Amino acid sequence: MPNLIDLSVPVSPRGSEATPVRVKPVAHGDAPGLVGLCPGDFPGGMGVSTEVVELTTHTGTHLDAPLHYGPVSGGLPARSVSEVPLDWCYGEGVRLDLRDRGPGEAIEAADITSAADQAGGIAPGDIVLVWTGCDRLWGRPEYLTDHPGLTAGAVAHLVERGVRVVGIDAWGLDRPIRSMLDDYQRTGDSAVLWPAHLYGRSREYCQLEKLANLGRLPGPRGFRVACFPVNVEGAGAGWARVVAMVGP
Repeated sequence: MPNLIDLSVPVSPRGSEATPVRVKPVAHGDAPGLVGLCPGDFPGGMGVSTEVVELTTHTGTHLDAPLHYGPVSGGLPARSVSEVPLDWCYGEGVRLDLRDRGPGEAIEAADITSAADQAGGIAPGDIVLVWTGCDRLWGRPEYLTDHPGLTAGAVAHLVERGVRVVGIDAWGLDRPIRSMLDDYQRTGDSAVLWPAHLYGRSREYCQLEKLANLGRLPGPRGFRVACFPVNVEGAGAGWARVVAMVGP
């Protein structure tokens, strides 16, 4: 049995989310009313509990599908999360150490090359995890603002080498929204807006956002990653319980 390491953050209204998360529990004593019964109709006066959850498909740890980036990817209709091949979502993991990049800074192709060399290289089908250390900010407002992000060139460097899934332990794969908007207002250049995401209009790939615990991995290699998304039909993203498997 391999050692399993949870690389996910929880779905929680107490987390660092840009959009509201609402979790309304329906207690055991209230559950019988959902099916037109009274508590006394159930053994012990209690039914089976449930929860009503309001959130986006980008809440918590999730996988972005090509459809998230635009309607077309590589000249073909972009795949939704329900159409992402399952074999993309399981494979050898590679952790790239980019912890030297600060809040709002860009991770360039040269940074990826250097980190990949230190990790022993990248092979087609590898699931690449960008380690920034920003998961330590989870639960604080700074989680939304104090992380680096990849450029289009950095993503291209990975995807052109056969990588289908790129993940990061930060709020998003791009730089913080405020950093991108400030650059756009200063320059008027739309290329500064979500470049890592929009590269996916040229070649299809998937992103894992809001990862955690990359520091618990045994090293840059030596583990496999499973990141199967929830099958939300026709959606651009789906929640994922991302797990690293270490050992046989």
